[in-house]
This record gives sequence, structure tokens and C-alpha cells, in this order.
Amino acid sequence: MLPLLQRLGWQLHDAGIAAPVIHGGEPCRRASLDAARQRGDLRALLPRSYDNAQRERVYRDLLDDPATLCAYAFQLGEATRRAAARLQDNRGYRFSALQLGWIGFGPRGARAQGWQRFRSFGRGYAPVASNAAALEAFYSGHVRSECGVGRQVAQLATQRELYGDAGFDREFAPGELSIGTFLTLHDTPSILLGANAGEFFADGKAVRTSRLGRQAFMGVPGFIEHVFDKRHLDDINNQAENFVIVDVSAEAAEALARHGGLAHYDALNRRLWELSRQMPVHHGRYFERLLHERDPALRDALPEAQRPLLAQMDALLADPVYRGMMLYVHPKGVRPLGYHVARLLDRNPRTPYSIDLALHNLHTTLFRRWLQAQLRDCAARTAYIDQRGGTWNWA
Repeated sequence: MLPLLQRLGWQLHDAGIAAPVIHGGEPCRRASLDAARQRGDLRALLPRSYDNAQRERVYRDLLDDPATLCAYAFQLGEATRRAAARLQDNRGYRFSALQLGWIGFGPRGARAQGWQRFRSFGRGYAPVASNAAALEAFYSGHVRSECGVGRQVAQLATQRELYGDAGFDREFAPGELSIGTFLTLHDTPSILLGANAGEFFADGKAVRTSRLGRQAFMGVPGFIEHVFDKRHLDDINNQAENFVIVDVSAEAAEALARHGGLAHYDALNRRLWELSRQMPVHHGRYFERLLHERDPALRDALPEAQRPLLAQMDALLADPVYRGMMLYVHPKGVRPLGYHVARLLDRNPRTPYSIDLALHNLHTTLFRRWLQAQLRDCAARTAYIDQRGGTWNWA
């Protein structure tokens, strides 16, 4: 257990004390593990007199400490960013409109790219053999899906990056990595929404997550969804956007904590939509260019009477959450929340949008499974070293 705790960032020292002194601190609020350690987080003092059994008990307590979950979140965030970058860089991974099927593997077919179908019309696939090889199809193959599957793939790819290919193949059964419609996943062993998902963390408006701090958002899935009913949709393929959170700036985290989560931003989204309805009717990427790209020619061409409206919209979008909450959305890649809000004003101008975190098990079941896998690896290494009669350098 000690090597795992040290790898997670815990600094343990012996001292002439009678009982352990634990200071987990607030690593979830820090920018990095190095920053957390510099601020004195993740520190523990153990009595110098403790024997191995007593130390093991302390180590187990540290694995259950809330600060350990935050230390894991640093690794989870790095894995999420690696996965999102790989998915974003694959020009062969494209978007399919919902009516064309949820997943398409092109002329080569699913099996040639490591997947087998278990539901018709592209609604359900699971890896054929190697989990890592199956995910590679989305990193470098020619695949189509809508953004809901894009979110699932990003979540699974994060686990691949977290475990490494060998661990990803060893620790998960193929059925646990099923992809398809969200309803389909409920009838599978899926680790995302199926029988093996275990304990969910429900925090739709990010009230608890915001209190924890910026690292608690890493890798968390969510969705941006229309508020008014489908009669108000002009583009059914953009009725919602499914995302995975890739990063949250310090300023964005502070704003979320100050406002108590995402409900505040639903109200801002509503105000932005109300202001957009007072602007001249345009088509194409008008608000995306005006508000996100800040196209100088478009801004200069705005009638004088409309400029106060633009100033209000700019002021709302200057909030650090719109600029500093970075989302991976297939097929748009990694972009700030404000980009999506502006874009959806173009796609479905007759409805505002709300933002929610989805049910997830990153901090519950998947965290515990990762810990157990790391402990098994540590035990296997120790046994190997003991057999060889050598020593192991854990640095």
C-alpha cells in the first residue's frame, strides 16, 4: 500500500509521536499534484515506534481518506485530457445524425476494428477481444457516431489511459465496455450505466462537486439540453450535446463554488437566449462568430441599436465558467462551455439550454476498482522481487 500512496502524492514521515497525524488538506482545489504538495496537502506523520501491522492499518485509513480521492482525480484528469486529445485528433472519427444509426464502422465493418454487434441498427456493440484494440478504432480508425456514443467512448478511453493497455485488457471484461444507446447500456454489464456500474454519484447541478473543488470535475460526464419541448427545435440533431469535462480553471471553480453549482448558469443561459431573440434574424454560424470568435467585421457591421444587447451578452459570457470549463464534445473536440452556448443559439434559436452533470461512478465504483487493481499490481511486483531476492526502487 505504501508505494501506491506515495505514487498518489502522499508524503509519509516518521516522528517521535504517540499517534498518527494526518493532514489531507484540500488537494481538489489545487491546480496540480505538485501545487497540492507545496501547499502542505497529503502529509502524514507516523510514530517511529509503529510496527508493520500498525503501519498497514494507517495506510488503509489513508486510502479511505477523502484527500486520496482528490489525488486520484489528478491522474483521472490527465487521463481524460490524453483521451480527448487522441479522439479529437482522429479525423476518421466523424458524426452521424441520429436517424442514420448511432454507430457505424464503415466499409471495413465492426469486427475488423475490434467490435461485435449485439443490437441492430448500430445500437449496441462490445469489444471482440482486446479492449485496447477496440478503443483504438476511435483513436485511429474510420468510425461514425452521434455525440452520446462520443461521450461513452471518451469515458471508456479515459479508463484506457488511466490503466494502460495491458491493465485495460486485464481488468475489464469486454461486455463491461459496451457502447450504444443509453437505454441499451442498462441491459448490459456496462461499467457506465449497466449491471457493473455499481454505485452512482448523482449531482446534476454540481452542487456537491462545486464544493469539493476543481479536480472533482475531471472526467465527469454531462449534457447540455434544450429547455423547451421538441416543438421548439429547428435542428433535432442538436437537441442536446453530451460532454466529458476535461479541465476547469481556478477562476471557474471559484465561480461555481460561489454560485453553488450550475443552476446559476442555467439562468445566465436563459438571459443570453432572451437577448439573442432581440437581435436581427440571421442564419448559419452567426452567434458562434459574433460571441465566441468575436469576428471584428461582424461586430462592426452590427447596427448601433443592437450594440447594447451585444455588450450585455459579452458581459455574461465573460464569466469564468463559460471561458474556463473545458468540455470534450464529439465531434467538436475540446472547447469552452461558452462556445457551445453560443453555437446552440444558432442551431436552435427558439429554446434556451440547461447544463447538467450525468450520473457517474468515477468517485465510487471505478475509483475503488482502480485502487484494487493498483494494489494487486503492487503485490505482484513485491512477490516477484521477493522471489528474485532483490530490491525494488519505488521512486
